Parts: sequence; structure tokens; C-alpha cells
Amino acid sequence: MRLVVVGNGMAGSRLVSEVRTRDPHMKITIFGAETCQPYNRVLLSNVLAGSSRPDQVRLLDSSWYAAHDVEAAFGSAVAHIDRETRHVVTEDGRREPYDLLVLATGSEAIVPPIPGVERAIPFRTLEDCERILESAQQARKAVVIGGGLLGIEAARGLAGRGLPVTLLHLAGHLMERQLDVEAGEVLGETLNGLGVEIRTGVSAEAVLEDGVRLAGGELVEADLVILACGVRPITKLAAEAGLEVRRGVVVDDELRTDDPSIFAIGECAEHDGMVYGLVAPAWEQASVAADVITGGKALYRGSRLVTRLKARSVELAAMGETHLTEEHAEVVRFSHRARGTYRKLVIRDGRLVGAILLGESDAVGTLTQLFDRGGPVPGDRAGLLFPGLSSAPVTENPTLIPDAAKICQCNNVTKGQIRACWEAGARDVAGVAAATRATTGCGTCKDAVEGIVSWLCEQEGISV
Repeated sequence: MRLVVVGNGMAGSRLVSEVRTRDPHMKITIFGAETCQPYNRVLLSNVLAGSSRPDQVRLLDSSWYAAHDVEAAFGSAVAHIDRETRHVVTEDGRREPYDLLVLATGSEAIVPPIPGVERAIPFRTLEDCERILESAQQARKAVVIGGGLLGIEAARGLAGRGLPVTLLHLAGHLMERQLDVEAGEVLGETLNGLGVEIRTGVSAEAVLEDGVRLAGGELVEADLVILACGVRPITKLAAEAGLEVRRGVVVDDELRTDDPSIFAIGECAEHDGMVYGLVAPAWEQASVAADVITGGKALYRGSRLVTRLKARSVELAAMGETHLTEEHAEVVRFSHRARGTYRKLVIRDGRLVGAILLGESDAVGTLTQLFDRGGPVPGDRAGLLFPGLSSAPVTENPTLIPDAAKICQCNNVTKGQIRACWEAGARDVAGVAAATRATTGCGTCKDAVEGIVSWLCEQEGISV
């Protein structure tokens, strides 16, 4: 069996490692358009902020491929799929046969068609990140165009380096897809206090040598302009091969396209009308596809999205249907704008269908588990928002978290799995990460994993 994977990013590299875990003998070839080894794109904001080095966000060590008998072709973009003969053809003319093919081509940055946009740098790849950092060394002021997740992370990262930053956003408030109006405004006020000037409801008309001209003629001065205007799935290869493409490459519950020998996963795939732009769904899809490819039975039923903002001094989690109002659901909210705190629960039919938590909160773990499992919401709503005020014990206490509770959302790791690998000898977070991959996605579960490991060690009287 010959497996070919197109795309060596977060989805493709995970698929290859999952397949090799299940089948030590299958012939595997993976093509990556980027010349570098796969890296964790989620953590690029840490590189921009200076809290991580580029080598610290790599996903697979360079020696992994040879050690696991996987051929990896870096800097080798696939230009054509010959479905009739079952070959892929690279831009430099190499023809590679396949029995099964997986498309993991990911997404590309949206570049708005405005004059001078070539002067701006997109924030999407590690190479982009390195270009931004190089330019930031000489820059006096920066402008970030786009107030979604990536734009906020880029702006906060540069501001943390002492560079004055203005963030421009077309919508009326930040992260409008995930946040309601008040949450977006509170987030903007928090960022403003950290050195990021927020301008919402404005449209960039041109990128000039000395800044960005807005519709209406105003010039926002800058000598570094960063684009974070969203991404679009890379589907050209699939479309030219005659596969069904809508927003993404259309797949079924086995992640197969309309050609049963070709799969698609990650940001390029569209399942049940949804294209997911987060790492957890991509890795869930990689696991399902690996099962199917190696002869197992597995189905992908979609993912429940939890968005986490990873910017220094900014804590944000948003999940589910955050825009529902009291007309359609029970809404419980608390706002303390002076402290940068906003908390909102959206409850329907006795279950948590959405939540926003902005500002430091000890409720994130409990609410994420409730949302993920779809279990009934306790009657004490205030206790959910403020666990410390509840007369009941805090459910995030490791002794009270059930083994089935998901601790690492990105890698689908439960407390029970963490306990099992601890019992097998993992006595620290690094050991747990090596065994389960917990903490290797967005990294926001690290404190929870550390707490569980520490608690287990304490129970057994083990010093760490």
C-alpha cells in the first residue's frame, strides 16, 4: 500500500505520525511546499512576542522521518494529480504513484486587492513571522490590518516588544465571529491598556510608504504593515483534478472525497458544510483518516469549537453559539469593564451551547468540559461563572474531575489518559506530552496537566 500526503503542515504531519503508529510497514511519502520541517502554526504568536524561539515550535524532529521510514520531500510543491494513473506530479516534474492520497494543503492568507498591498507582510507562516521580526527591528510604528484572532495576536506580540501598534478592523468590534459586541469592546479596552490602539469600523484603502490610508483619506502612520485579513482554503489542486469543491474540498464522514482513493483533512477540507480553521478539528480528522487508511472503522462527526486567544496578559476563551440572545436561549452574563472581565453563558434546553470568558477565570476548564460533553448545566449559574463563590467544591480540583473529562482539547486527551501515562512512569508535563501529546497544541491546558501530575505525585508521596 502506497500512501502519499500532500501538505506537511499541522494536519499532514499529524496524519503521517498517526498512520505510522498504526501501521509500521505502509510506504509513506509526504510532500511539503515549505522548505522547513513542520511547525506549530498556533504558536507563531509566541515567536512574534519573543516568548518562543522558532526551533521551539517544531512539530517533528528532523530525525523522525528516517527513524520511522517516511520519505519527506521539503520544498516540493505538488502541481497536478493524475487520478487516472494515480500519480501526483510535483512542480519540478517528479511523478509519485499512490494507492491512497491525502490532501492536507491547508489555507493561505487573504491579501486584499488594494494599492500598495505588496508593501505589507501577511502573518501566516514561519517565514512571514521571521520577516515581520526583521522589519520590526528598524520600525518606529506598526499597523495591523484585521481584528480577528491572528491580528490581535500579532498586534499584542509587537506591542509587547515595545513597538507602538495600531490595529485596524472593518467590523464594529473585534473578533466579531466569536464575540458579542460587549465582549469585543472589553477586549479592545484591554488591548488598548497594553499598548495597542484599536480602530474599528474602518476600511484600509491603500498601503503607502509612510502608512495606511483609510477610506475617507486619513493616513495612519506606520513603517511596518501586517496583514491578518483571514485565510481561505487552498483547493486549486483538488478542483483541477475534478474533485468536488465548495468552500473547501468536500469530504464524507470517512474524510474521503468523491474519489474514494483520495482523502482531505484540515483547513482545506469541508465536512457537512463546515470548514474548520482550528487545530483541534484538524487533528481529530487526522486520527479518523488514519484509522480508515489502515483498515479500521472510524467516522468523523464534526467538531465542537473552542477558540482560545494566546496573547500575553490577555485571557480569552469563546465556544459555541455566543451570539444567541434572550429571545432564543437563557443568557447569564457578568461584566466588569474596568478590570477587563466579561463572562457569558448561553444555555438552551438545560445545556451549555455557548460561552465567552474574557479576563482571568478559574471557570474555563469546567465550562469547556460542560460544552464538550453536552451534559446538563447545574442549577447554580453564578457558581459556574465564579467557582470560588459556589458552596459546592470547585470541579477543577483534580480529585473531582472524572477520568472521562477532556483536559487537552487540541489532542483529545482525557484525565484518565494522563493518569494512565503517569502510572506508566511519566512524572512531569514533558513526559505526559511525549506520551499523549497533551499541551502540544495551543498550550492552554499546560496548567491543568501540571496540576493533575502534581496531584498524582502528591498522592503517592513522590517528590518532583
